[in-house]
Amino acid sequence: MAAIDRPEASLAPELFYNENESQKYTSSSRIITIQSEIANRCIELLNLPEGKPAFILDVGCGSGLSGQALEEAGHVWVGCDVSPDMLDIAAESQPETGDVMRHDMGLGLPFRGATFDGCISVSALQWLCYANLKEHSAKKRLMRFFSSLYSCLKRTGKAALQFYPENPEQAVLIASCASNVGFTGGLVVDFPNSSKAKKYYLCLGFEHTAAPRALGTGQGAAEDTVRTAGRDQQRKPKRGKSGKRKTAKDRTWILEKKERLRQKIGEERKVRRDTKYTGRKRKDRM
Repeated sequence: MAAIDRPEASLAPELFYNENESQKYTSSSRIITIQSEIANRCIELLNLPEGKPAFILDVGCGSGLSGQALEEAGHVWVGCDVSPDMLDIAAESQPETGDVMRHDMGLGLPFRGATFDGCISVSALQWLCYANLKEHSAKKRLMRFFSSLYSCLKRTGKAALQFYPENPEQAVLIASCASNVGFTGGLVVDFPNSSKAKKYYLCLGFEHTAAPRALGTGQGAAEDTVRTAGRDQQRKPKRGKSGKRKTAKDRTWILEKKERLRQKIGEERKVRRDTKYTGRKRKDRM
């Protein structure tokens, strides 16, 4: 799909989803079916305990279609969206176990720490990759969102965020931002060989577990386009057997290099002689 055909590239979401567009979106039987299927898939990927209601955050809840799926699954939910016209439709449906609020997820989520048992998002995350204002930065908005999501999820919670990347680079950007704040997990791609049914799910958590199985792969295995490492696994220095950080240039390395230089014609007089101080680390001065 060309970038010009994508709604994200045309207007900000609160402008694109005006009253007319919101009504068309919510009255389309095709969209209702697709959004319901995606929402149920997100709930499945959360792998919540059976028979126990959970408190779920729905990011980019829109007109409440995904919230209906959460209610049918027996969960309590809070949804946030930036479009007031979408939220008006959601409020008119009078959800029994849910509530909605207007908020731009790119500013960070305004919830207390360790509030939610899980988080889902349907067709919303890719909006953060488009700059609708001069001061908007895709990476900064993604980092604010994932950092606040990391905070407001319980440490036993998970997130399943479905989105439509414009290209592979956009998918990598989104997943890498989630990794940078400390999440573990990765991308699960359902029906990767289908141009119409292909769906991207960013599955995040706090513990290292087996990746969820993707649908439509033939072997039932997950397609991990990007795996996130988690905060405890990032930027660990290489260490030797003693547990100390391995020095790049130790005494042995220096002596071997000096010997190689001596063997070169005309270099012997330029190489200093070896002493007991060769390769010794100097003490730090005050």
